[in-house]
Amino acid sequence: MSHHYIKFSHVSYTYPGGVKALDDVSFVITHGEKVALVGTNGAGKSTLMLHTNGLLLPSEGEVVIGDVPVTKKTLPIVRRSVGIVFQDPDDMLFMPTVREDVAFGPLNMNLPPDEVERRVEASLNAVGAADFLDRPSYELSGGQKRSVAIAAVLSMGPDILVLDEPSSNLDPHARRLMMDQIKSFHHTCLIATHNMALVRELCPRTIIMSEGRIVADGLTEKLLNDTQLLDRVGLL
Repeated sequence: MSHHYIKFSHVSYTYPGGVKALDDVSFVITHGEKVALVGTNGAGKSTLMLHTNGLLLPSEGEVVIGDVPVTKKTLPIVRRSVGIVFQDPDDMLFMPTVREDVAFGPLNMNLPPDEVERRVEASLNAVGAADFLDRPSYELSGGQKRSVAIAAVLSMGPDILVLDEPSSNLDPHARRLMMDQIKSFHHTCLIATHNMALVRELCPRTIIMSEGRIVADGLTEKLLNDTQLLDRVGLL
């Protein structure tokens, strides 16, 4: 089975305090698919994404990455396969320089120094951020930080890329660069977003969530042209 495979089987998750954020969620994403995850705020998108690399574990059901069930014991394996880029890049950038931020993951994989440096340079080049190498991350613009956050994930060589609102707070030029970056990632992508233009351009398939459940899963053009469905789930 491919390492690039995501499977949710009857996954439910209830936060401490009793809020049920996922309710019997099942789907499969196969190697190379770029899939959009859409829904209103509170639909369960972020909770679902946190399950893809074990930042949250199901209250019920099972998540499988490749052929590996996501459990406390398998987290090191799963997290080598799944890279998550959070909505706020400041949540991911905490080292003194861009170089150190991007090197952090490979260093913690115990890679040799020359391989770490190769990955840092390659991932920054991939997102057009090579000129930022020795700059403090906190001095960068929002779009530049987003690019560096993506590079930090790419440097770990993930099989699956999970992105939470990747176009938020980006100007048009930075948004175009970001979309080109995602297009150039040839493995599996799961993208949570409210940006329907991004969905139409990048994702042939869309999963629509409402109140913690999947209410539709299919071809993007078909679903986004279904005005009755979009109105029913609050996306119009």
